[in-house]
Amino acid sequence: MRRFYFGKMAMATANTFQSLSVSKKCIYHPVNSCSKLFSPHNSPQKSLHFFQKNAFTSLLSFSQNLRKSVYPTLLNPPRAIGTSQSSDAPEQRVFHGECFVVYDNIDTDQIIPAEYLTLVPSKPEEYEKLGSYAFIGLPDDKYKKKFIEKGQAKTKYPIVIAGDNFGCGSSREHAPVALGAAGVKAVLAESYARIFFRNCVATGELYPVETECRVCEECETGHIVTVEIDGNKLINHTTEKEYALKPIGDAGPVIEAGGVFAYARKTGMIASSPSA
Repeated sequence: MRRFYFGKMAMATANTFQSLSVSKKCIYHPVNSCSKLFSPHNSPQKSLHFFQKNAFTSLLSFSQNLRKSVYPTLLNPPRAIGTSQSSDAPEQRVFHGECFVVYDNIDTDQIIPAEYLTLVPSKPEEYEKLGSYAFIGLPDDKYKKKFIEKGQAKTKYPIVIAGDNFGCGSSREHAPVALGAAGVKAVLAESYARIFFRNCVATGELYPVETECRVCEECETGHIVTVEIDGNKLINHTTEKEYALKPIGDAGPVIEAGGVFAYARKTGMIASSPSA
């Protein structure tokens, strides 16, 4: 069965991520459990260097070998293939629009069911199709409003607001890819499944930002909101309330670049892709 190669790629760095402190609140809490890698508050002079030297070295060497033998035509992460954004233009870090609200323990089967994992995100037409199925696994009785309206390929909700343990379940990279392909720019959750958070960074599909409180109980689907990544702030224009967000830390530049491969090329860690 064909598999999207980021899964095998990420497994090469599992040991780099797993021996870190765990939040007493929930084991799925990446800002705490991966603070050595992504937090600007813990050893700032070492955090990004540690991430680059250890995670990128093993991840890139493994994925390059895998790409040569299994996926020789895949030269960029899906976000770079699935969109037309320029690598020279910085990613916008302020997002505005309607929000879609979900609650606790949203798993990867609800984000993108297993039956759609045969879609290959490296193919632009399948990348777009994958996005059209985002959140199709949500129960109809609990979520009356559809994330993607019938007959549409994109969502009208660029911001997802969630509760605790978002992205739990399997390690499928298709989950953040499907959300990104659907048009999601950021997810704001109380906490995340660790692998989902890492896959967001690896693919560069969207910003997984942690909230300081249960914003999912303060907002409703359809509210107009603005997310300021650099300002660590969520503004709900419908209710005229503001909420503090936790800093994205050193994961920010990786996501902004378009994922680990794009970031590694941008910083000169690996050579740029040869032109076709």
